[in-house]
Amino acid sequence: MTDSGSGSLAVVVPVYNEEAVIRQFHQRLSATLDGIEHLHAAVIYVNDGSADHTLAVLLALRQQDPRIAIVNLSRNFGKEIALSAGLDFADADAVIVIDADLQDPPELIPEFVRLWQAGNDVVYGQRVSRRGETRLKKATAYLFYRVIQSLSRVHIPEDTGDFRLLSRRAVQALRSLREQHRYMKGLFSWIGYSQVALRYERAPRSAGTSKFNYPRLWAFALEGITSFSITPLKIATYVGLLIAGLSFMGAAFVFYKALVYGDPVRGYPSLMVTNLFLSGVQLIGIGVLGEYLGRMFNESKNRPLYFVERHIPAGMADDARTLARLVPDAASAIGIDRDVQRQKSVRIAGGT
Repeated sequence: MTDSGSGSLAVVVPVYNEEAVIRQFHQRLSATLDGIEHLHAAVIYVNDGSADHTLAVLLALRQQDPRIAIVNLSRNFGKEIALSAGLDFADADAVIVIDADLQDPPELIPEFVRLWQAGNDVVYGQRVSRRGETRLKKATAYLFYRVIQSLSRVHIPEDTGDFRLLSRRAVQALRSLREQHRYMKGLFSWIGYSQVALRYERAPRSAGTSKFNYPRLWAFALEGITSFSITPLKIATYVGLLIAGLSFMGAAFVFYKALVYGDPVRGYPSLMVTNLFLSGVQLIGIGVLGEYLGRMFNESKNRPLYFVERHIPAGMADDARTLARLVPDAASAIGIDRDVQRQKSVRIAGGT
């Protein structure tokens, strides 16, 4: 927390193939930051290996707004890692995390700041509605949050995303957590400290397409459950005990009928059904074990979370030659003078 009269604010924005919306997003974000007095603001864009002109657009925006810093990762590491990288580079009294798709309105940032200045370490946005999403996606999201609430020992608020404010000590706590399999919504809750919700209406995506299809959402849900609960392992144990008990009672019943009533034991069909059922249960149990063992294997390698290809801090704008060197293949996207590009090519061809 900081005094309401002064302080610094950093906005972390992970981006991946967002060239269609990034200009509109920054325009709204910049207007919002201009209206916040007594806080020195910076914007940290983390480019997560975008394959389009996202980096070029960010460089062009940086020419217009010196508050922008760019962290360009060496490849696509995934949103959770990109978000973590942004937190690593954020040095401010408070840090806002927000997506660039404009589903989370930047205009709410002053209200986040107000609740932080009131003494809260974490202010998280809680969605009242999810406009622009299909009924299936809404239903699965509703189910997931309720399931993880029942399985996890950590209270993970339902209907929340990454849109939130974190105090300096909350960010420092998150930086100390270097696990490979990162479910950030769970980590935000796991660190504790004083947390409060800010309810808001979530808008439809402004442009572009969501990077989270249903297979990725399933993998993301599995990541969250296995990162913050061992209940699936317990369920496998209980299911095994239940089936063993039922099998024992079934065998006792069959022997009883055969001995008392001379009822012959029916063989092939019942045997096949029983074997297939038990095999399916065993494979499910092995799969659950495999999920946890795979995560342990990845953690044991102790690899860095990410590599940075380039870090461009906030500050003075670069000249055209510097921009041409940074992104030579996207000169037209950032408005670099073609003569500069031509001169550069001549120098390279001449060996100078």
